[in-house]
Amino acid sequence: MPKKRSGGGLSPTQQAAKFLGVSVLAGAVLAGIALPAVGALGLAAKGSVEGFDALPTNLKTPPLSQRTTILDAEGGTIATVYSRDRTVVDLKDISPYMQKAIVAIEDSRFYEHGAIDLKGVLRALNKNARSGGVSEGASTLTQQYVKNVFVEEAGDDATKVAQATQQTIGRKIQELKLAIQVEEELGKKKILENYLNITFFGQQAYGVEAASQRYFSKHAKDLTVQEAALLAGIVQSPSRYDPVNDEAEATKRRNVVLNRMAEVGDISPAQAEKAKKAPLGLKVSRPKNGCITAVNNAGFFCDYVREVFLSEPVFGKTRKDRAKVWNQGGLTIRTTLDPQAQESVQQSLKDHVYQSDSVAAASTLVEPGTGKVLAMGQSKPYGYGKNETEINYSVDHSSGGSNYGFPTGSTFKPFVAAAALEEGRPATQEYSSPYEMPYPEPVQTCSGKPWLNTAGEKVPNESESEVGPYRLKKAMALSVNTYFVQMVADIGLCPVMKMTDALHVVQGSGEKLPEVPAISLGSKGVSPLTMASAYAAFASRGMYCTPIVIESITQKIGDKQQSLDVPKSTCSRAMSEKTADTVSTLLQGVVDSGTGKAAGLTDRDNAGKTGTTDERKNAWFVGYTPNLSGAVWVGSASQQVQMKDITIGGQYHDLVFGGAVPGPIWKDAMTGALAGKDSPSFNLVDIPDEDKNKDKNKDKDRDKEKPDDGNNGDDGFIAGLTDGGNGNGGGDGGFPGNLIQGPGNGPGGRH
Repeated sequence: MPKKRSGGGLSPTQQAAKFLGVSVLAGAVLAGIALPAVGALGLAAKGSVEGFDALPTNLKTPPLSQRTTILDAEGGTIATVYSRDRTVVDLKDISPYMQKAIVAIEDSRFYEHGAIDLKGVLRALNKNARSGGVSEGASTLTQQYVKNVFVEEAGDDATKVAQATQQTIGRKIQELKLAIQVEEELGKKKILENYLNITFFGQQAYGVEAASQRYFSKHAKDLTVQEAALLAGIVQSPSRYDPVNDEAEATKRRNVVLNRMAEVGDISPAQAEKAKKAPLGLKVSRPKNGCITAVNNAGFFCDYVREVFLSEPVFGKTRKDRAKVWNQGGLTIRTTLDPQAQESVQQSLKDHVYQSDSVAAASTLVEPGTGKVLAMGQSKPYGYGKNETEINYSVDHSSGGSNYGFPTGSTFKPFVAAAALEEGRPATQEYSSPYEMPYPEPVQTCSGKPWLNTAGEKVPNESESEVGPYRLKKAMALSVNTYFVQMVADIGLCPVMKMTDALHVVQGSGEKLPEVPAISLGSKGVSPLTMASAYAAFASRGMYCTPIVIESITQKIGDKQQSLDVPKSTCSRAMSEKTADTVSTLLQGVVDSGTGKAAGLTDRDNAGKTGTTDERKNAWFVGYTPNLSGAVWVGSASQQVQMKDITIGGQYHDLVFGGAVPGPIWKDAMTGALAGKDSPSFNLVDIPDEDKNKDKNKDKDRDKEKPDDGNNGDDGFIAGLTDGGNGNGGGDGGFPGNLIQGPGNGPGGRH
């Protein structure tokens, strides 16, 4: 065997070959020997040498894109995502057979020549002269590596890829000069390692480790001689020699490699013959890429992690910069996802709402005091098939959610109550609360220009039996619409807007809430994550914390690991402790004996609020314990389904209320998520009950009409009101037809 060289510098012989090789190519350019593409280089005959010298000598080697692994809070893998499936490994972790096979078939004189193979150049020039074109390139392994660097740098830019792979003499000479630099700087072993990690082996596999896993489900260090020969043979034409789609052609190519290995002395002829008789031995592992593969149906959470990464300036100045880091990969992202909570949420959704139902459900759980998103699930799975969706109903449009969120109904009322309490209204505040009334006017706004009910718009309660006067505690438990309309008229809209601003409550579109009285009854669309995070402030005694999903990130670049800064939750006081404690006391009454009784937990302090919108298009339950907050939405993503005379999860409902469908989902999800966890208590306040002898028969008809099953008094008006200046409105909140907007299926979609 010829003596092989693996060091870094060039020997005197190789330096001479380098000089001679350059001279040969330069001479070829000067003479124009059957190289019609010379003009593309832009070198005139007189200036060819000067032009060669002027070519850049610094090969900018981009870090190789690799897999990114997304982990839950306990370190378990949620999903693996990548733009290119690649795992970079050291040369010592690549089978010696693989190293020999790739050299034998691609550049058998690799260890003897420098950046160029003089014999190969002369052979190629002769062949090109006869063919009248550039039919043979005489590229060494080093030159091929340089070309692959250009391809890697081009990424998914088709134009740049075409430029990187074009067969022109200009490109060849540029590759040559850069190859000289690479040989001088890296040495043979490092060049071989880099080449085996960068090259494409077909079937979405980049680099030998990914290829070994794809075709044989094993590490590259464990490849046998026949397996190594198969992979080495693929490189020349990954589509032609694809063993998955054309076993016969791949076998022929493998055997060519084995013969070549025997010719150069890497293996004996007997070894080659034995290996050629062996079957291909494929054990194909299909690509498992993207959030669609997430465990515990955490695809939407996984996609939200991606959206957070792409939107956070901490990861890059522009979205393009951040996308480059994401596509570069090599990240290990530890998230806030609690596997117990996620499993509980998904199981509850599955039990109560079927994937094939005409409506969908979404639920999100958040930890009070930290902002950590612990679970996020939907009844319709993440995907692109029937009864699947890639739209994340739990988040705002900017994060991959629906265009506008979903009208919240009476789950908005606690924000109004909190604003009134902050304004000094007592927890025993009483209003006349008739069954039906016009919107009171004038109502003060932040701008100073009062809102007027110029259209004479009226607001009814859910039931004709709901007739005041009511105090706050009972009005909240029974979800009395006219009470909260009067409360807004009393305190004005500005305190409500300040409270929702402090709780970061915005529309699903990202726009601020409109300053109109109808907002107090949940007329505008909000996302479940926003609602769960806002209610978490009640649980944490008035401290609002921005939601976070990323705990830490490490990035692998080459053989080094580095930690990246990650966004932190920002906590701020949204209301006094007394106000928060009072709201918790009020909302505990909702689950004890009010509209949310069916949702109430029996083993720990809990509080919450039901919500139902106009024509039963949306139903909500948002609630919390001192250590967990959660929101559940049920409805039609397109807002086209009225939940009347409907079967959901195999159960028939004449009318859907927030306490009847979302409530039990919340109860089961919270119960499982909190199993085995601490059970802290609220800091309740004393709120005197109303005089029980006062109008004691007022609710008799209501109880007779609808037994105390958790559905009593939930509001059903509201969503039809628009954000127009006078509150006039249509039938479904003025939502445009393009309520849901998301990328299409296929490669252009979001994965």
